[in-house]
Parts: sequence; structure tokens; C-alpha cells
Amino acid sequence: MNKFVVLATLFAAAIAAELPAYSKSSYPAPAPAYPAPAVPAYPVPAPAYSKPAYEQPAYSKPVEEYHAPMPFDFAYEVKDDATYQDFAHKETSDGKVVTGSYRVALPDGRTQIVTYKADENGYVADVKYEGEAKYDEYKPAAAPAYPKPVEPAYPKAVEPAYPAAPAYPAAPAYPAAPAYPAAPAYPAEPTYAKSAYPEPAYSKPAPAYSAPAYPKPAY
Repeated sequence: MNKFVVLATLFAAAIAAELPAYSKSSYPAPAPAYPAPAVPAYPVPAPAYSKPAYEQPAYSKPVEEYHAPMPFDFAYEVKDDATYQDFAHKETSDGKVVTGSYRVALPDGRTQIVTYKADENGYVADVKYEGEAKYDEYKPAAAPAYPKPVEPAYPKAVEPAYPAAPAYPAAPAYPAAPAYPAAPAYPAEPTYAKSAYPEPAYSKPAPAYSAPAYPKPAY
């Protein structure tokens, strides 16, 4: 077995010695140059709008241009005492000038009468009043009587029953303080008579300093 391993090793070494040793190339690998793709130019067609098939509507001219104002005349009147309705209106036109008047009963008892005229210069009205305005006397309404609010009957609060206080033992009885003897009575301090000789007078002599022996410096 060992001989077989040795022979295999020698055979592999001989084959490796016979193979040529190639050196690594020194030039760089060429970079691939791809041509830029050409973008096709598509023509943009201009939008073509078709003409609508329907026809434009033909508007007719105002009626006034075909028909001139015609004369008219009307009048009406309403008077109903049950519903307090009282008004009237009448108007006349010759095709160019309109005149008329109306009246109406106002809530204050007066009657309003309006006479008007309308032509190419505009509208002119004349307002008049008949009767006298009457207003009802103001009477303030009595204040409403509100019922007195009833106080609700609340239940009486029940007093809670607390437990009785605990019974503590009585304080201990201590013996009375001892009776100490009274302080002794000492004799009074003796008084001494003042001496007849005079008090000595002490004098404090002033110190005498000698002048220094060195010469005074000249500046």
C-alpha cells in the first residue's frame, strides 16, 4: 500500500514538471466599446379636429321687436269685512303710457292710495294716506305665576354608632417628695474701718534714651 502511494506521488510530480509555466500578461484588458443606440424620431402628427355636424342655432329676436305694446285696461276691487280684506287696483295703457292707481287698507287703520304713471321717461308715483292711524293701548302682560317649587323630602341621616372608648388603667400613685432641712443661717459679713494714713502717690518716670553714636547721613 505504501509503495502505491509513493508511486502516485512521483507520477504527479513528473507531470507537474513537464507542464510549461506561463507568465501573467502585463497589458490591461480592453474595455468593450458599445455604440450608443439610435433613438428613432417618430413624427408627431398634428391633431385634426373635425367640424361639428350640427348647425349653430339661430336665435330669434325679442318679441317686442315684432309686436308693439298694445293698449289695455283692467280694474278689480276686494272688500271683505269678515277677513279685513280691503284693496283695489286699476290700470290703463294706450301702448306708450301706463297710468293707474291702487289702494290698500293698512293695519293701523289708514288707507294707502298710490297713483302712478310710467312712460319712456320712467316711473313716477304719488302716495297718499286717508284716515288716522290708531294703535292699541299697550298693556304689559302680567307676570306668569309659577308654582312654588316643592322641597324634596330627604331621608334623615342616621347617626353611626361608634364603639365605646377603651378603659385604660389608672395612673400609678408615686410617693411624695422628701422634706429637705432648711438652709443654715450664716453670720453677717464684718465691716472694717477705713485706715487714717494717706494713700501713697505713685509716679511713673519717663524713659531716657541716649542719642546714637553714628553720623547723620547727608542726602
